[in-house]
Amino acid sequence: MRHRAVSIRKSAASAAALLGLVCSVAGADAQTLNNALAAAYSNNPTLNAARAELRGVDEGVAQALSGWRPQVFGSLSAGHTSTYPRPGSSTHQNTATVGVQIDQPLFRGFRTVNGTRQAEAAVSAQRESLRSTEQTVMFDAAQAYMDVIRDTAIVSLRRSDIKFLDEQVRAARDRFQVGEGTRTDTAQADARLAAAQSSLNLALANLNASRAVFRQVIGVDANSLVPNTDIRRLVPRSMESAIASGTANHPAILAAQFNTDAAAFNVKSIEGELLPTVSLEGNLAHQWNPSSTGAINDASSASVFGRVSVPIYQGGAVSSRVRQAKEQLGNARILVDVARDQVRAAVVATWGQFQAAEASIVAARSQVEASQLALSGVVEEQRVGQRTTLDVLDSQRELITAQVTLVTAQRDSLVAAFALVSAIGRLTSEHLQLHVARYDPVEHAGKVRDKWFGLRTPDGR
Repeated sequence: MRHRAVSIRKSAASAAALLGLVCSVAGADAQTLNNALAAAYSNNPTLNAARAELRGVDEGVAQALSGWRPQVFGSLSAGHTSTYPRPGSSTHQNTATVGVQIDQPLFRGFRTVNGTRQAEAAVSAQRESLRSTEQTVMFDAAQAYMDVIRDTAIVSLRRSDIKFLDEQVRAARDRFQVGEGTRTDTAQADARLAAAQSSLNLALANLNASRAVFRQVIGVDANSLVPNTDIRRLVPRSMESAIASGTANHPAILAAQFNTDAAAFNVKSIEGELLPTVSLEGNLAHQWNPSSTGAINDASSASVFGRVSVPIYQGGAVSSRVRQAKEQLGNARILVDVARDQVRAAVVATWGQFQAAEASIVAARSQVEASQLALSGVVEEQRVGQRTTLDVLDSQRELITAQVTLVTAQRDSLVAAFALVSAIGRLTSEHLQLHVARYDPVEHAGKVRDKWFGLRTPDGR
């Protein structure tokens, strides 16, 4: 009985390491949290899709700038004419014309200027939307990482519990065989062992699910995870500073502001349709037209025209579109306030969750220490006949419950820290200092902005 009590105390002490249980096998090939975040930054399909969407929005600037550039059209016509002036007589002629027309807009009611500014504002808004998507992916990756660590630790605790209960079952049967125990003691130990096995099966299922989510979000399999992170360095010191930082820097607010700018320029662009337009048109043509004698007469022509178009009445369609655009501008301005309120609420909520999780860790540690001492004492008292098998089983269950609570609190604390950093707009690869090739949205925008022709994208597609 003495050596069993010693093994029980060692098992409880080893289980108290909790999250450290999953780190014991980590070596040089350990998969740190920053490594996982870097992998998600490079591999996550949601983030890559957002980057592709931004590249598509970049083309809006090039399309708007095309309003300054000439348009060139080529034309070619050919035909055959047969005439029959009298019976038995006919004339056949082949004609052909080739020409080039150039249209150069000179004034479009400021639509090109405002359209370009609208497209640039849309690009800026989409960049902030990309940053918001990046934050979401980074948080999902951190949460998936910590879920695997939590569930791995819980599986270790459940296995330690089964090992402990196995010893209790053997001890209860030994005591029953020598007449020191009852069949009830054996049945109680068997029941607790069966319940522990069921809890282990559930823990393994949860771990498998967490590993699947890890693979989905991060793009690689979970292997030798190390739960070390310096995310707390990005956590503000007070809720007031967190709110101030969030309302000033969160990409959701900045995106809403840029969307407001785009809506304002859209109003001006549509109003430009009510102004005159001025353009310059040039034509160059060459015609082949044979004469009735069979000689070919060819001629070249060139012309230049200035055109002024003054809109007088368009059936009310343009006026309606202006009113519609103004309503959309009002909606965009309201959405800025909505975004600010949402960010503030998220900061307050995540701040409270973070503080509660930190306090829960302290309480859970005390609970684990007290439960370990209680279990050791109950085991010793059972050895001298002052406690029953049920007392030992109840004490072990309280210890396992406390250890699972501590594991969960430690996971919740780190996840809440990531959520808080995301709520203030700092959960990006730059702030996290990830060692990864960062995506530069400005590079693609610069390559397509002044591109006059070409069907291939900058990456060769």
